[in-house]
Amino acid sequence: MNADEYSNLECVERTHWYYSGKRALVRAWLQRARPPQPTDVLLDCGAGTGIFAKEMEAHCRVLVLDDHAEALRLLRTRFRPEQILSLAGDAVPLPDASLDFVTALDVLEHVPDDAAMVRGFHRLLSPGGIALVTVPASMALWSDWDEALHHFRRYSRPQLRALFTSDRWELIHVNYTNVVVYPAVWWVRKLRTLQKRLGRPAPAGRSEDREPARPINDLLRAIFVRLAMWRVPFPFGVSLVLVARRRG
Repeated sequence: MNADEYSNLECVERTHWYYSGKRALVRAWLQRARPPQPTDVLLDCGAGTGIFAKEMEAHCRVLVLDDHAEALRLLRTRFRPEQILSLAGDAVPLPDASLDFVTALDVLEHVPDDAAMVRGFHRLLSPGGIALVTVPASMALWSDWDEALHHFRRYSRPQLRALFTSDRWELIHVNYTNVVVYPAVWWVRKLRTLQKRLGRPAPAGRSEDREPARPINDLLRAIFVRLAMWRVPFPFGVSLVLVARRRG
């Protein structure tokens, strides 16, 4: 991710309906799958600015992992040195079966070999441990935003499910989220792509970086979180959430 994207993110993620809503739905799904206990250990992979991991310290012990210099700079302002991990080659420097929870919020799309990353989750989790991931959905929404964030892909539900094979994982939940705004997001991104192809200047700033007026922001967050907790299989959405339990 470009360094300036971290600045954009830090400016909006505490209160923007999407970022704050995503953290809320992840906490809710963790509670539903297996309520974290004070002695449990959670590793947040690709922790970014560290806001989600910091919130989880109220529920369990937390470790954070990232390999971007700007992210590590921000993480050092929020966590003790022993909580911050860097990759050792391609591996996380932790023993097998040493974790109770692994979260990766909008991370898998950034790595070339997402299957290898999921195998790493399995190695790190103890039997019965929970993996929770969120990813951007639908290649129809691919845009300059994905390019700026260095995405390799956006996912379909079958594509995400296939990473968590039934011999290793019990799938608790996998569904599209951010359903209601899908038409608007599709239109905005297609319009921006068309403007780029025609050589016309894009509007200043991106809609993803701007927080709506507070009443709209609060309404969008409430709808986002409420629908993300439903088990109704939605046919599309801007994002996906998956919750899986490691088999023994």
